[in-house]
Amino acid sequence: MNERFVKHATFTVERTYAASPERVYRAWADPATKAKWFSKADIFEFRVGGREYSSGGPPEGPIFTFDASYQELVPDRRIVYTYSLDSGDTRISVSISTVELIEVEGGTKLIFTEQGAFFDGHDTPEIREHGTNVMMDELGKVVEGEI
Repeated sequence: MNERFVKHATFTVERTYAASPERVYRAWADPATKAKWFSKADIFEFRVGGREYSSGGPPEGPIFTFDASYQELVPDRRIVYTYSLDSGDTRISVSISTVELIEVEGGTKLIFTEQGAFFDGHDTPEIREHGTNVMMDELGKVVEGEI
């Protein structure tokens, strides 16, 4: 039998974008814009209590499933959601994520904080933080007009 354990971790990723908080918020709230920097959603209900669901992966597998529920939305200021991430039939993590948008001179400071429970070594906080950094870089390209 494989060892079962949970690793808890919190990480924060910060970026400053040359775009207004309204534009950055829209990049999360509009499904077509979000698909440019995140996975294309099969279900996208951007409202408190709403769900975002996507499933996919490389042709050789595995299939990753992201299943989120929006907990709090403050337009142009804050997004809070909880989500699970599965790899195939295996739940690899459950997290709460908070996105803060702060107006600064010339743009927006984004503070992304994730608090996660990572299961049985299938995923790690370090891998998730790296992936989040890549996503926030892609978000920056979208809101700054490069994509």
